Amino acid sequence: MVYERNPGCELDLGWINSVNVNLSAVNELAKKLVTARELKGEYRAAWLLKAITFIDLTTLAGDDTRSNVSRLCFKAAKPVAEDLLNRLGFDYNGDSPIHTAAVCVYPSKVEDAVHTLTKMGMHERVKVASVATGFPCGQTPLKTRLEEIRYAVDKGAKEIDIVIDRSLVLTGKWETLYQEIQVMKEACGPNSHMKSILAAGELGTLENVYKASLVAMMAGSDFIKTSTGKETVNATLPFGIVMSRAIKEYYEKMGYKVGLKPAGGVRTAQDALSWLILVKEMLGNDWLRPDLFRFGASGLLGDLECSLYQHVTGRFPAAYEFSLG
Repeated sequence: MVYERNPGCELDLGWINSVNVNLSAVNELAKKLVTARELKGEYRAAWLLKAITFIDLTTLAGDDTRSNVSRLCFKAAKPVAEDLLNRLGFDYNGDSPIHTAAVCVYPSKVEDAVHTLTKMGMHERVKVASVATGFPCGQTPLKTRLEEIRYAVDKGAKEIDIVIDRSLVLTGKWETLYQEIQVMKEACGPNSHMKSILAAGELGTLENVYKASLVAMMAGSDFIKTSTGKETVNATLPFGIVMSRAIKEYYEKMGYKVGLKPAGGVRTAQDALSWLILVKEMLGNDWLRPDLFRFGASGLLGDLECSLYQHVTGRFPAAYEFSLG
């Protein structure tokens, strides 16, 4: 099923100013979501495999090279070992039935990622995403941020993860924030989806997280994303609850589905399962698809693969048995 992309709408300050979040209720719901369902056996293994297909496998390091971006692409295309997939019941013939949703890199590495995935014949299945707009702080001039988006798109990025200027949220400058996100969406063009990173841990209050979510969606965001992964506080379930409620309210009022991407701090299989339960309970099964839900992660895949290995063999692997390289 292909969903109609969110075109955005006019900025509705009345809607934004009516936002009220009950902090204690959000925290209580977060606790319930973690403990609500203990997944075991084949059911748990199936959810772990599903989690892999939601990953934007990420490298955003200052020492990124063409070779480590290529390794990232190979791992994204074949994230689970062949023998492990066979033992899980897949008829593996060299073309992995399981792959991550995307790889995420800096703009300067987009071309390397596109080249590698194209050579593998995986360019259409594993998307190339790029951070942009002065990642992670978003404090460069708007002209520079827009040029960075256009550069990444020109090099072949199909998804752009932009960062908002958090100061606009903290000072309540919703019109300016809306206008900036709008022009960023225009810079992405018609063929590249835009994920707006809110950096929720730096927005001060859950009300601000909710309001920023609404503004980003009104401005046309295809996804809203919790964090850059560089903040002190990144993806937490309370942020996920608030952002999911905003997504649901926007869908009920406007009729467009917007995706959710937790990023930063999602490192273990249990972390992933907690987020999947949150999405299922709050947004429904429609959102449990790569075009509406993603994990931004670099270390999560290794723990998911280790957990699948434990399910198959009954023992947890040594650290060296699964690695990105």
